[in-house]
Amino acid sequence: MLSYLLRRFSLMIPILFGITLICFVVINLAPGSPAMLQEEMSPKASPEAMEALKKLYGLDKPIHERYFNWLKMVLTLNFGKSFVDGRDVKEKIIDRLPITVTLNLLSLLFIFSVAIPIGVYSALKPGSVFDRALTVFVFTGFSVPTFWLALLGMIIFGVNLGWLPISGIQSVGAEALPFHERLLDWFKHLILPVVIMSFTGLAGMSRYTRSSMLEALRQEYVRTARAKGLPERTVILKHALRNALLPVVTLLGLAIPGLIGGSVIFESIFSIPGMGQLFYASAMARDYPTIMGILLIGALLTLLGNLIADIAYFFVDPRIRIKRDV
Repeated sequence: MLSYLLRRFSLMIPILFGITLICFVVINLAPGSPAMLQEEMSPKASPEAMEALKKLYGLDKPIHERYFNWLKMVLTLNFGKSFVDGRDVKEKIIDRLPITVTLNLLSLLFIFSVAIPIGVYSALKPGSVFDRALTVFVFTGFSVPTFWLALLGMIIFGVNLGWLPISGIQSVGAEALPFHERLLDWFKHLILPVVIMSFTGLAGMSRYTRSSMLEALRQEYVRTARAKGLPERTVILKHALRNALLPVVTLLGLAIPGLIGGSVIFESIFSIPGMGQLFYASAMARDYPTIMGILLIGALLTLLGNLIADIAYFFVDPRIRIKRDV
C-alpha cells in the first residue's frame, strides 16, 4: 500500500506540471489583458502609460519566461500578487477555499448517501413504479440546465415561499446570534446550493448504482449465497452491494472535477464568497496570478480525489488489493 501511494504521488508531480503549463499558455493566449482593460476604462491613456502597465504586470516578457518565473514562485508557495487589488493571491485563496471545499464535500456526501440507497432499491424492484419514476428522474436530471434549476429554486423557495435565503452563506448580523442559531442560519443558506449542485450527480449516480447492482445480482456467487440459505439482507449488503460499489467508487474521482467546475456557476448565482466566485471575477478582470492560483488548487484537489477513489478500491474489492500488492 505504501509503495503504491509513493508511486501515485510521484506520478502526480509531472501531471500537475503539465496541467499548469497548458493552463498558463491558454490563459495568456486568450484575447484581452489587464493593460487592455485599463485602456478601455481610461481611453485617454497614452501608449507610454500602457507600456508601463505591461511592464508592471510583467506582460512585456516572453510567455515561456513568464511561466518559469511563475513556477519558481509557486515552488516557494508564493502565488504572486493580484493584479486587481495587489493582495497576496495565497491569502485570497485561503480566505475562499474552506467555503468551496465545504460545499463540495456536502454535495458529495449528499449524492452518495442518497443515490446509493435509491439505486439499490430500484435494482431490487426492476420494472416497479419506483424504478420507472427513477428513470424519469434520471432523464430530467441530465436534461434540465442546473443554472435554470438554481434560479427556479431561488424564485420558489426564496422569493415566493420565503423558506430559504437566496444569497450568501449567512444573514446580516448573524455574528451576534447564539451558536446554535448561527449554525441553523448557515444550514439554511447552504440547502439550496448543495441540493442544486448535487442534482445532476444524484441522477447519474443512482442510475450507475442500479445498473451495477443488477449486474451483481446476476452473478453466480449471489445465487450460491441464496442457495446456502443466507438471509436476503446478508446476500444484498455483504455479497452483492460490496461488489456493485466498485464501479460507483470509480465515479468518485470523476465527480470531484465536475463539482469544482460547477462551483464557478453556483457560487456566482448564489453570491457565495468561494473560489468559484473569485475565479469568475478574476477571469473577467484578466487577473492572471489569481486565475493560475485557483486552477492550481483545483487541479491538486482533482488529483487527490482520483487518489482517494483508487485507495477506496482497497477497501471495496480485496482482488484489487491482492493484484497491487503482488
